[in-house]
Amino acid sequence: MTNDTSNLYIALLSIHGLIRGTNLELGRDADTGGQILYVLELAQALAKQPGVAQVDLITLRVVDDTVAEDYAEPIETLSDNLRIVRINTDPDEYIAKEQLWDHLDGFADNVARFFRENNSLPDIIHSHYADGGYVGAHLSNLLGVPLIHTGHSLGRVKRHRLLASGLSHDEIEKRYNMARRIEAEELVLSTAERVITSTHQEIEEQYELYDFYQPEQMRVVPPGTDLTRFTPATGDELNTPLFGDITRHLKEPDKPIILALSRPDKRKNIVMLVEAYGQSVELQDLANLVIVAGNRDDIDELDDGAQEVFHELLVAIDRYDIYSKVALPKHHQRDQVPLFYAIAAASGGVFVNPALTEPFGLTLIEAAASGLPIVATEDGGPRDIIGNCKNGFLIDALEPQSITDALLKLLSDKKLWQRCVEQGLQGVREHYTWDGHAQRYLQLIRPIVERSEQLIREPVQRRPEVHRDRAIVSDLDQNLLGDTEALPQLSRVLRQHRKIAKFAIATGRRLDVALKLMKKHKIPEPDILITSGGTEIYYAPKLAVDVAWSKHIDYHWTPHKIRKLLEGFPGLKKQPRSHQSRFKLSYYIDPDIADIEAIKSLLHSEEQAVNVQMAFGQFLDILPIRASKGLALRYVADRWQIPLKRIFVAGGSGADEDMIRGNTLAAVVANRHHEELSQLVDVERIYFSKKPFAEGILEALGYYDFFDTCKDPKETDQSND
Repeated sequence: MTNDTSNLYIALLSIHGLIRGTNLELGRDADTGGQILYVLELAQALAKQPGVAQVDLITLRVVDDTVAEDYAEPIETLSDNLRIVRINTDPDEYIAKEQLWDHLDGFADNVARFFRENNSLPDIIHSHYADGGYVGAHLSNLLGVPLIHTGHSLGRVKRHRLLASGLSHDEIEKRYNMARRIEAEELVLSTAERVITSTHQEIEEQYELYDFYQPEQMRVVPPGTDLTRFTPATGDELNTPLFGDITRHLKEPDKPIILALSRPDKRKNIVMLVEAYGQSVELQDLANLVIVAGNRDDIDELDDGAQEVFHELLVAIDRYDIYSKVALPKHHQRDQVPLFYAIAAASGGVFVNPALTEPFGLTLIEAAASGLPIVATEDGGPRDIIGNCKNGFLIDALEPQSITDALLKLLSDKKLWQRCVEQGLQGVREHYTWDGHAQRYLQLIRPIVERSEQLIREPVQRRPEVHRDRAIVSDLDQNLLGDTEALPQLSRVLRQHRKIAKFAIATGRRLDVALKLMKKHKIPEPDILITSGGTEIYYAPKLAVDVAWSKHIDYHWTPHKIRKLLEGFPGLKKQPRSHQSRFKLSYYIDPDIADIEAIKSLLHSEEQAVNVQMAFGQFLDILPIRASKGLALRYVADRWQIPLKRIFVAGGSGADEDMIRGNTLAAVVANRHHEELSQLVDVERIYFSKKPFAEGILEALGYYDFFDTCKDPKETDQSND
């Protein structure tokens, strides 16, 4: 190792999976996925750069009859200055990454011995994923070589997704060794000179959850993309069979195409795109809309979430009567995706990504490389992509008018459209090719090799638990919302204590409406979002839906029968479609005419297992019997292993009653004292704040000394729940 940056030796550590120079077995198993391709393409790109003398991609040597003999070769030479180095460990058969932890110390010792036997230490060690980071941290501390790290995915975030999939905390720990993984990630953050991420959102919403997070340590270097599959349109694409197939039902097939390409997932928000298009006659006059949303033979055979999306899509198309202007192709092959982009570009169209959350946005890069201007959500990765490429507009994905305005700008101004095409092509070449990635990478590491740029670490305080041990839960309306001066103060407190306390919102509103309100009032993104009265649970940062909860509450739930039973019931009127959801039927109720007990009696007599709730004296919700805010909260608390006595709940309406009864640290803010929960004033465990709205929540948090002792001051017996 030297400080000569004109003769760099770079060692990349990618431990798990099966890596070889050709014929990658991508998708062979969970460990041989996109990270394998990423690391190999990074190594190849770096080896081609001037001033790079040697690149070693270091991984496990695998001797196992169940895998190809290639993975047992100690050295695989890919070029004069690039090789894959496979290091022995014990045992030498193929092992899943979750079971590697006990073998990584021996692997690290063997890598150090390899460097010494070759009489050459690298100038930089760049580790990938948590296991590579663990080895890289040990080698960096042992050899004095600076460490660079790329996480690819993080344990604290993956736990969210696994819980959402239905696994329990104990199952996750047993299967994934999550505590060891998270501890390894903390070790990496305490050691690495720089951490490379794909987007700013990855830094702000994922790494910030870690104790050793240091903002100065983070650098955004977007990954390279193989752009050989995506090239600018020539015009011939409009003569292909695919063009004829997707436009065969369109009345004017020669119009420009607004293209959306995504899974039929509620988070992709494609229904909002149809709403925007359907509400704008001008947009319909200018262009057709083509939505490629996966493959389907029969909508009824899709999973429940996809069925719901297609139902809403078809209802919206029917509502605005735009059948001859919208295409929803049923089937496509993966190798046809570049042609979809090229057809839209050749037509003079625009690519749209209206997702509620978009961590990176690979489709935007593919569209830009195909010569398409883009319109995309202002959340996450698209901010970086459009900032780099300057080839379109960011939108508020929750506002149809925002989508419409951006599309009209591009479709009605051909000079602007052409400028965005050219800037997009240039921006992709500059920022999203592997060559561009490698150049920026070398600019990043050279000062570190030269020791001219070193990270000044701030002191940090470690938490005893791997996960946060307390939570703050609040309703939206009349709790968080209502005092524009106190809300920013509460938001600062929530952000300040993000590492020790989870933040959850429990609301009767639908997901899209709740997100719109949160954005409007700049409420921090909650870790957990309980919506539609407790019938839906989502986890940050990707709004992963808890499918286990959905299956749990779908018990004897027959909404079509309930609607029929209540049709024409005196004093009841259905609320608008925007207030309804799969597991929630919402009505306006006139209590002078409609007797809620009579409604319950009718439903129960017809053997409908339901939960009937009234809020603010005028809103009636009917939910599955297993669903409510309180039941959802207790489900989440159990899965996250947070004791109820360490959960603060601010509620106020009748729908909140089962949330604040029981063992939670509960509060009712002053503006809610005289509503449905006023009869609970004598319940000792519920604190009635003297101040309203967000200020009342802050008062109650102080009363419970929530961020320190976290207990009811009236209680002396701190027994378990």
